[in-house]
Amino acid sequence: MFPDLNLPKAEIQIKGDQIWDRLRKKYLKCTPEEWVRQNFISYLIEQLKFPEGRMVSEYKVVYNGLNKRCDIAVFDQYSKCQVIVECKAPKIKITEDTFYQIAKYANVLKAQLLILSNGLEHYCALINPAEGTISYLQDIPSYGQIEQLID
Repeated sequence: MFPDLNLPKAEIQIKGDQIWDRLRKKYLKCTPEEWVRQNFISYLIEQLKFPEGRMVSEYKVVYNGLNKRCDIAVFDQYSKCQVIVECKAPKIKITEDTFYQIAKYANVLKAQLLILSNGLEHYCALINPAEGTISYLQDIPSYGQIEQLID
């Protein structure tokens, strides 16, 4: 159906042209971007031990008066957004424009860890608001490592 991704194999439910969104608990049309999003959600939960109950897919973000949607948002125990993930279809290259899109969401949500993926390439950046800097991480951290990285 869709290409193999540079992610561990995930147990994802497919029914016809529909894919199960385990966060929203419903079937959605299985577009290339949705394929990446659902595989990435599985990766975060199964491999990196992100708590499913603190994750939201298609999270509403109001930017300059416009309603946008962040692909995946992860919140801490105080309902503060820690991590945002932007997913693209495998054929979409990750560019500065893609990073600019997720940076706008991060500015609104005050998330410090940003992840971009097209399922084949993955980028992770850490924002240090005190210093006003962004650093790229070699690997996507596990959920247990996030507290050490974020203020």
